[in-house]
Amino acid sequence: MKPIISFFVLFLGISFPVLASEDRPWPALPAENGSVELPAQEWAFQEGPRSFKAYIYYPGKALANVDANTGIFLSLHNWGGTHAQGTADPQTLVDRYNVVVLCVDYLQSGKYDNETMPPYDYGYLQALDALRALYWAYNGFQTGEITFNPGRIYSTGGSGGGNVTQMANKLAPRTFAAIIDMCGMAKLNDDIAYGLEGNSYLNAGYSQDPASPEYLTPDAKALRDLSNPIHLKQMADYGQETKIFVVHGTTDDVCPVADKQDVVRNMAAAGMPVTALFLTEEHVDGTVFKGTWHSLGDRTRIVQHMADPQLLPDSPDAAVRQGKSDFERKDVICYTTPNGYWEIDYTAGYPVGRMVEK
Repeated sequence: MKPIISFFVLFLGISFPVLASEDRPWPALPAENGSVELPAQEWAFQEGPRSFKAYIYYPGKALANVDANTGIFLSLHNWGGTHAQGTADPQTLVDRYNVVVLCVDYLQSGKYDNETMPPYDYGYLQALDALRALYWAYNGFQTGEITFNPGRIYSTGGSGGGNVTQMANKLAPRTFAAIIDMCGMAKLNDDIAYGLEGNSYLNAGYSQDPASPEYLTPDAKALRDLSNPIHLKQMADYGQETKIFVVHGTTDDVCPVADKQDVVRNMAAAGMPVTALFLTEEHVDGTVFKGTWHSLGDRTRIVQHMADPQLLPDSPDAAVRQGKSDFERKDVICYTTPNGYWEIDYTAGYPVGRMVEK
């Protein structure tokens, strides 16, 4: 990993260090709602440095309105979307929960074509992008001496964004207080990985040929399996206490419900605090839930329905993480796979992922 360089910027009269990644500076927090380009981890299918766009929404649309109980909330778009498509409305989350909301155009945002594009990342670098956006805001507040509540860290997303939300929690198991997964993919099964006939029309464009650069290794597949009991035990051993909420339609023909049921079952077996709602016709009210299929209904209201008591800042049941986040611990998270292990290295504060072979 290349060295971290310290830069100093003058922002709102405050001089504070901004860390650089891959020799590129991180931008300062904007004074008002806006967007920035953030440095990302390099990708095997793209030469040279990579960056992504992050959008930030403040209470009252200004950084100056952040207060001692303001949290940070990721709201992550669907597969094929950008910005806030297919997820909870960011400004509604800001206004209801006293949070700064981040939307992220993570790796392969926008229209995806498996015939002409590299295999779909399916939550790994995408989650690292989301976590880097979260780090940017989190670190910006801390180094800028801007008071906020670092224990109130949340994430939600629909479909692909639900998957990235779950993966972000997996790769940073001591960072979030609560997450809400709305109809997200649960694992990179063969139907989806290779576009086989089965219970989903998704095609992530991977190859089964070990000689192909698009080959899906057993280690890459294992990391992307949210139901992996070995990884769930490792998350629990790290002290993962995130309150996990899952809502999924029982007739979902895009993200198989059986895979998500495996996730919930194995999370519960690992002792993780998971609450699941698998929609049947009796849940359909025409307002929050409009069907048992993939789209579910109003994804902003679904977040409120599933987790209002945990997200409202003055609720007696408010979810607030205790202890330091992974950004502050600056150590390494490891997940065992068939041929070695994955490292998520927080030595620099922001995450850097790598596969380490035996």
